[in-house]
Amino acid sequence: MFLGLHTPKLDEKGRLILPAKYRPNLADGLVITRFQERCLAIWPMATFVRLAQSVGGSSSSQQVRDYQRMLAAGASDETPDKQGRITIPPHLRAYAGLDKECVVSGVFDRLEVWDPASFEQYQQDKEAGFASFDEGGFPQSVRTTT
Repeated sequence: MFLGLHTPKLDEKGRLILPAKYRPNLADGLVITRFQERCLAIWPMATFVRLAQSVGGSSSSQQVRDYQRMLAAGASDETPDKQGRITIPPHLRAYAGLDKECVVSGVFDRLEVWDPASFEQYQQDKEAGFASFDEGGFPQSVRTTT
C-alpha cells in the first residue's frame, strides 16, 4: 500500500528518485502513465496488469475505448535502478507539467506524481468536498460508523 506525500526533485535527465519506503513494492517493475487531473500514475507491474485486464478487451462504449487509449498510449514500463531512480519520459513530464520540483502522493494502490502548484490547487479545490464527504458513498464494510 502506498501512503503519504514526498517532494523529490527530478534530475537533469528527468529521473525521479523513488522514496525508499516505496521501492520494495516497485523493484520488480512498474508502469508510469498519464492519469486523471493531469498527474502521472505509477503502478507496480502486477497491479497495472490487473488494471489493464479489468478495462481491456473491445468495448462498444466510446468512453471505455477513450480511457483505454489514453491510459495505454502514454504508458512506459520501467525498472528502478540500484539508486531507486526511474526515468519519466519527456511526453509524460510535459503532460503533467513537471520540471524539477514534484510531489509524489501515495494513493493506496498507486503513486501519483504532480506538479507542486497543480497539486496545491487540487487540494484547495477538493478540501470542502473531502471535509463534508458522506461515508454513505462507501460500501458498508469500509464505513467507520455503523
